[in-house]
Amino acid sequence: MSRPGLLNRLLTIHLPALVIVLLAVGPFAWLALTALTPSAAITATGVSLTPAGWSLANFDRLLLHTSFVGNMGNSLIVAVGTVILGLLVSVTAAYAFSRFRFRGRRVLMLQFLLVNMFPVVLLILPLFIMMRWLGILDTHLALILANATVAIPFAVWMLTSYINAIPRSLDEAAMIDGATHAQTFWTIIMPLVRPVLAVVGLLSFISSLGDFVIAKVVLQD
Repeated sequence: MSRPGLLNRLLTIHLPALVIVLLAVGPFAWLALTALTPSAAITATGVSLTPAGWSLANFDRLLLHTSFVGNMGNSLIVAVGTVILGLLVSVTAAYAFSRFRFRGRRVLMLQFLLVNMFPVVLLILPLFIMMRWLGILDTHLALILANATVAIPFAVWMLTSYINAIPRSLDEAAMIDGATHAQTFWTIIMPLVRPVLAVVGLLSFISSLGDFVIAKVVLQD
């Protein structure tokens, strides 16, 4: 009885899981092996699979003889700035959309949704005109504002849905104890939305770090 059960688990669970892991990790492992193999060896014999053929020459050339470090520093500045600005605007807007009822609320939410439906390339010309009018072309601030413009609508929708699931009774209990809306937001809502803030922040960071169209085509001098 145990042998068929073990064979069944191997064929239906363990083997498919192993294949999926290999497919996911394989490209990164090949990338690492290619980086560790000298360029001359790659041309002559291909990627080295053993430590005997590995070398750090590629990393030495990358870090010391190219502008990689400076370029990565610029990308990190833009990505971190986008995350900070995007989260500050998104979480406060989401709290307002979730907890307050005001004229034009549905229209604004619909506009955030419509922005997500259009590709980023359609925003290039308006962003370029705005940045040129502000006089901040070819600056970190311009890239941060441009990337935050793309990241904020999606973040607002995610955060609004999450805050809607938080019981309003928590807000009411805090206000009965004398807390203002701002105090309720910082002491009650913010600790509860940390998980989704981490997810939204990570998505914004990855999107901004990997952006090429806005940075290279539009906002570069």
